[in-house]
Amino acid sequence: MVRTDFTRMRCPVARSMAVLGERWAMLVLRECFYGTTRFDEFERNLGIAPNILAARLRELMAHGLLAKTPAGSGRHDYILTEQGRDFFPAYVALKGWADRWMTGPEGPPVVLEDRVTGQPVLPSPVLSSAGTPLRPEDVRVLPGPGAGQAIRTRFTPNPADPDHG
Repeated sequence: MVRTDFTRMRCPVARSMAVLGERWAMLVLRECFYGTTRFDEFERNLGIAPNILAARLRELMAHGLLAKTPAGSGRHDYILTEQGRDFFPAYVALKGWADRWMTGPEGPPVVLEDRVTGQPVLPSPVLSSAGTPLRPEDVRVLPGPGAGQAIRTRFTPNPADPDHG
């Protein structure tokens, strides 16, 4: 069976899944958000084989989420780039969902706390421009400026539709 190459898809969500959809990639990013920077720390914290870890780190660097910086004695650190740091809210949202639906009765093994206030870090709800929470059924999907003909056909509102407008 031939696997679909998500990197060639027009959809940015599909392209992001080519990078972030591999299970170790998300866990490497989790470790970065938790302060891990060294190869041996990633290996120990994740219980991942060195060859797989090296490949994931290379992939995340190639896609601009991580950078390698010298740390002295021939060693280096893996640090989040601006692009990698921008993924933090998405990670917090995923963690919030996982803590709610994938945690046992004892609760999550890790909690995030604001260093300044000591309060829990909570995922942000999706809000309307007026600041009210939105559900999937509250959102209309429209073609964007980069849409091709298929997306325009699929998502251009039909003026005859009673939900239009």
